[in-house]
Amino acid sequence: MPVAIRSFPRAFARLALAFAAALALAPIASAQPAEGREYVRLKSPVPVETGKKIEVIEFFSYGCPHCADLEPHMQAWLKRLPADVQLRRVPVAFQPSWENLAKVYYTLELMGEDVKLTPDVFAAIHGGNRTNLANDARFFEWAASKGLDRKKVEDTYKSFGIAGKLGRAKQLAQTYNIQSVPTLIVDGKFLISSSSAGGHDNVPTVVDAAIATARAERPKS
Repeated sequence: MPVAIRSFPRAFARLALAFAAALALAPIASAQPAEGREYVRLKSPVPVETGKKIEVIEFFSYGCPHCADLEPHMQAWLKRLPADVQLRRVPVAFQPSWENLAKVYYTLELMGEDVKLTPDVFAAIHGGNRTNLANDARFFEWAASKGLDRKKVEDTYKSFGIAGKLGRAKQLAQTYNIQSVPTLIVDGKFLISSSSAGGHDNVPTVVDAAIATARAERPKS
């Protein structure tokens, strides 16, 4: 009988420790992004344009402050982009000034400067100086200050190629029924927003989870 009395506290302590460990592990398990929670499967998947690569589309606008807040996290994510994944950025035009900013993005893209200068565009528009790059002349001047050929920038900005890209962007936004930005689409199947991800800083982790699901569902070559 005395032995049983002495062993009870030890058994209780072991049980308490096990319970505490389970509680400690619970947040880790629940923090894993899950389909239907942090990323949502679209009812009708859309064919991708990246061939064998898994496509990630970011619908955004340079004029959107939330997109500006997400940008540092996207930049960090781009530095570790898997070889089988490709990011496509598609500017939206929910208001007239955003259409000019879409032209700014496509001008930089056609000139091969979008990856390098996108953070600078966000900083110019949303930073302390608040430069209105939706104004054509100010954008041309800003681009020249970044070392680009002003005449080439202006010609590209006003080209038919830019008009065609704008039309395609509007069509794609309608196809995916984009209602707000930033919104990300993974492989034409999964939709992610900053709110569904639980904040801008969580978006890359959720995108990675959706990529893993999309990769598992792709036919094995």
